[in-house]
Amino acid sequence: MTTRTQEYLIERLGLADVIAVARKKTVPLHKHSFWYYWGGISLFCFLVQLVTGILLLLYYRPGPEAFESVRQITFETHFGWLIRSVHNWSANLFLLSVFIHMFSVFFMKAYRAPREFGWFTGLGLLGLGLVFGFSGYLLPMDELSYFATKVGLDMPSNIPIIGPPLANLIRGGLEVSEFTVQRFFTLHAVILPLLFLPLLGIHLWLVQKHGNASPPEEESKPIVERKSIPFFPNFLAKDLAMWLITLNVIALLAAMFPWQLGEPADPLSAAPVGIHPEWYFMSQFQTLKVMGRLFPGFAGEAIGMGLFTVGMVLWLLVPFYDIRALAAKRAKTATYFGIAVVGGLIIMTIWGYLAV
Repeated sequence: MTTRTQEYLIERLGLADVIAVARKKTVPLHKHSFWYYWGGISLFCFLVQLVTGILLLLYYRPGPEAFESVRQITFETHFGWLIRSVHNWSANLFLLSVFIHMFSVFFMKAYRAPREFGWFTGLGLLGLGLVFGFSGYLLPMDELSYFATKVGLDMPSNIPIIGPPLANLIRGGLEVSEFTVQRFFTLHAVILPLLFLPLLGIHLWLVQKHGNASPPEEESKPIVERKSIPFFPNFLAKDLAMWLITLNVIALLAAMFPWQLGEPADPLSAAPVGIHPEWYFMSQFQTLKVMGRLFPGFAGEAIGMGLFTVGMVLWLLVPFYDIRALAAKRAKTATYFGIAVVGGLIIMTIWGYLAV
């Protein structure tokens, strides 16, 4: 009966081609194969956020009652505190795993032809993930989220000419208010998913089309010396095991360290001491602080934002610089650039937390 059911589904859904591709697909096997799992971990964390986000939507009320609705979710709704904690912890693990995945792709040179668009779509997903984090951070409308968002939105307002109207458009007025919450909620729950899901589909399709890239030292070996394992069922089973481990990590973090809810935001009160953004924006925040001390006034922020812009453009365009057919010197330069970026992010993030 199981065999007949399988045949029925394969015939009706046209799964024969999908199964044939899955059986032929292989994954390179080498000492760096561990890093292949981080793309799947990122996907799993996003799926957890999707499910828990839908559950939170049933009770969350954007606008004037934002804080009260989150308070009810946290303290009155059955298991509401758990769903909220899982949603927040999976969001942080999603961004962490995407960063790890990005740097592993970079150092494996997996952005080289024909995988350039996999690199571009991956960076697009990271950018949308960061906006997800920023927009979702305000939604509880507690004291910390209010002032952290206020500080974050004050930065674009310092841009000449276009800065003030742009910041007012995002805020929905001159100050962070209930209108800002409504706009951020629309961005977080409607606009970003509509952008993220199609881009994710394209990224996954490109990964399936071009396969997993091997590090340069593996590609230099003769084909007969390269090892690989079938994607189905060997690698898929290991990938699902990593998903199970990730689920356990999220569950432990959510249960042992529940996501806290602060006091309701009071625009008339002073900002809490040591206000700072989340860890994924801490390096940029600290860089702007340092530049502000070296170059007081708008010049410091302008130089800091200019450095970020140039760095992001260079990071995006690295596939056009590090081309396999050109000299190995470019590959080394790209590697040194990646090491400098990783080191800079870690140093500035730690520095930022120490300076709080």
